[in-house]
Amino acid sequence: MRRSELLGLRWDDVVFEKKRVSINRGLVEVAYELHESRGKTPNSMRAVDLDPTTVKMLKAWRDWQMTGQEAAGVEPDGWVFTNSDGEPVHPHSICQTFERIAVRAGVPRIRLHDIRHTHGTLLIKAGVPVKVVSERLGHANPAFTVDTYQHVLPGMQAEAAHTFEQLIKEQRPGTAGRRAGRRTA
Repeated sequence: MRRSELLGLRWDDVVFEKKRVSINRGLVEVAYELHESRGKTPNSMRAVDLDPTTVKMLKAWRDWQMTGQEAAGVEPDGWVFTNSDGEPVHPHSICQTFERIAVRAGVPRIRLHDIRHTHGTLLIKAGVPVKVVSERLGHANPAFTVDTYQHVLPGMQAEAAHTFEQLIKEQRPGTAGRRAGRRTA
């Protein structure tokens, strides 16, 4: 998700039973004030399936957040990511917090947005169809996804050639590649 999409998440956008999150809005900063947006592209509004570990972490976060807000006497407003006053987190704050966590963890420093690129890159390298990756990322079309992540694709050409070779070898003798009595490439 984009930073604005994360910050625009509300708990009613998360359907734990279906392991799915609906991305319906974003929170953006204009002159340091937060404003709701409808997304970067028409495809920004989308549903994304979640893995069981992410669902578990979101449930734990919700429980921790509710407990903290109750103890502080803060009336929950439904935002997934809030500050101690129950208000949505400011985009600058989440980036600064992310940076501090990375420094403490001793991992290479990257921008928060680079996690989104890592997600797309890993999925493409794992063989997830570009169309699916494009939908998850909320891109306007798969061509944009290919353009953005083309650095992943060159090594995949050799893998595709190997896969094709294996598919041909698995065919019954005398049937692979025959059409109208001649072999084709």
